Amino acid sequence: MAQMTIIPVATHGFYVDGKWLDEGDIVEIRAPFDGAVIASVYQGRREHAEAAIAASVKAFGTTRRLPAFERQRVLRRIADGIHDRKEEFARTLAQEAGKPIKSSRLEVERAVFTFNVAAEETVRGYGEYLPLDWQQSTAGRWGIVKRFPLGPIVGITPFNFPLNLVAHKVAPAIAAGCSMVLKPAPQTPLSALLLAEVIQQAGWPDGGFNVLPLSNEDAGVLISDDRIKLVSFTGSAAVGWAIKAGAGKKKVLLELGGNSAVIVHSDADLAYAAGRCVTGGFGYAGQACNSVQRIFVEQSVCGKFIELLLEEVSRLRVGDPLDESSDLGPLIRESDAIRVCDWVQEAVRSGARLLCGGRRKGSLVEPAILTGTKPTMKVNCQEIFGPVVTVEPYPDFPSALKLVNSSPYGLQTGLFTRDAKLIFDAYNELEVGAVIAGDVPTFRIDHMPYGGVKDSGVGREGLRDAIQEMTEPKLLVMNLR
Repeated sequence: MAQMTIIPVATHGFYVDGKWLDEGDIVEIRAPFDGAVIASVYQGRREHAEAAIAASVKAFGTTRRLPAFERQRVLRRIADGIHDRKEEFARTLAQEAGKPIKSSRLEVERAVFTFNVAAEETVRGYGEYLPLDWQQSTAGRWGIVKRFPLGPIVGITPFNFPLNLVAHKVAPAIAAGCSMVLKPAPQTPLSALLLAEVIQQAGWPDGGFNVLPLSNEDAGVLISDDRIKLVSFTGSAAVGWAIKAGAGKKKVLLELGGNSAVIVHSDADLAYAAGRCVTGGFGYAGQACNSVQRIFVEQSVCGKFIELLLEEVSRLRVGDPLDESSDLGPLIRESDAIRVCDWVQEAVRSGARLLCGGRRKGSLVEPAILTGTKPTMKVNCQEIFGPVVTVEPYPDFPSALKLVNSSPYGLQTGLFTRDAKLIFDAYNELEVGAVIAGDVPTFRIDHMPYGGVKDSGVGREGLRDAIQEMTEPKLLVMNLR
């Protein structure tokens, strides 16, 4: 009987102070699709986190003094390094995050774009001239304002965009001249470790970027240590606000959750709106903070819109993320798939109608559409983070705006209408970080200001805005009398 060949699983160290360390506890990384072990990583302990902070503090003495052209050159090299290994990155994302390979390739392209835009912004850090001779007693005085790097930064990133959301922490930090310690999501550390290889090869100073998986308990020192000047966190609202409460005097940027809404008015192109809602609601199985979750449609066209939506959803294919034909892969954990289906069934038991989907096979969940829901149902008032949307009619536009604002979250809202006045009414009244007219709230290009209000967070990402957050202005007053 022939023996089965066993392919050993690679074990990855973590990156601190320019060195790859094989220390700490070994943790298996499993594919969300089938639970197969795809790699093992060393998980650091508190002493490693403290070493990373010390390395970051030391490196800041170098990174803060690097001229703009050198920081730009490093960022260009990183972008090129990701591009040269784009299929390796894409397959890593598909395996560890369960993201369909088509979507994984798009994320890699976005990461290349993110680092290239950061390179451009590096040399755009203009200051300001201030005339100060506005009173007789201040004659002969003037000032200049320049922005200086803030200091060592901590980045904490989620599983759902394990490359590009890391890029949104790292790229502006390098552009600003800041050092960083990164804690990647425990489910998806591999792409961040792969990125560390690229950053090391690009010539960023040792200790200027450190990345290590950590338990939540051991990561606490990253939040409490006063040598860290800013914590940038992307993840759940509960964890984000807890981080802010424990961060002391340091700056905190929070890009948190949402249950984003779409308004579809009667004058909209319904077929286009339906297609975009399917993309925005079910891409990556709904596991994005700006995914479409609540759809409000003007009453006179709601029935027609639902027909078009169901037609679009029927074309989606759920399956293996490495299969080129898959549109939806698994949720990150089977427990999340169980929770999503429980919420759907809870809504149905309370009177909602399930129009399609909602069945589960392991971590895979069929895309679901609900109607007849109530605002108090979990599928509406909480972040479902799964392939589920609700569709409800509204009688008039002010009512639609109130429905959107009834959420505790306020990330982005999509609006389909041809009426410019309604667009500006929404822009003026909605309690969100962005109104996306003519598209879904899932729309994002990586240089635009991105973030929310209420429980969706504080601060903005997007390269220029993040660089502003990672620097501080300093005034020089000149008295030439």
